[in-house]
Amino acid sequence: MSERQLTPEEMAVWLPTIRFVQLLPQVLDRTLKAETGLKHAYYAILVSLAGQDDFAPTMTDLARIAGLSRSRLSHALDVLEERGWVARTTCGGDKRTQSAVLTDEGRELLRSAAPVHVAQIRELILDPLDDDEREQLASILTKLIPGVTAAL
Repeated sequence: MSERQLTPEEMAVWLPTIRFVQLLPQVLDRTLKAETGLKHAYYAILVSLAGQDDFAPTMTDLARIAGLSRSRLSHALDVLEERGWVARTTCGGDKRTQSAVLTDEGRELLRSAAPVHVAQIRELILDPLDDDEREQLASILTKLIPGVTAAL
């Protein structure tokens, strides 16, 4: 097999991987929108902000935490701010650097959406796996994420 082709064994790993990473966001998005009216990308931003109670992350940090490009994050924050779920602020003494914080309305929306999201994560990812498989999955993904992150 040439360097330009995957072996059959490699394809047996790659094809289900790509199928999974393509389908999961679609399924999560459809369910959250149907049950809460919230897009999954917006949910990810709200969750990222909720976990930052001690400080408001810069836009660059938030984009990294939420796994979004800066332009996609900026567009999403426009929508979230318009709906009253986040507020943009400046970072300390640097008026050029913006950050975002979760509003009370955003926190309430997140509280109502979390059970839907958690139930689906359990159903689709956690429950089908036994404890050892969960540990293996976490270990594998932890090993792969730095390379993917560095390639961005």
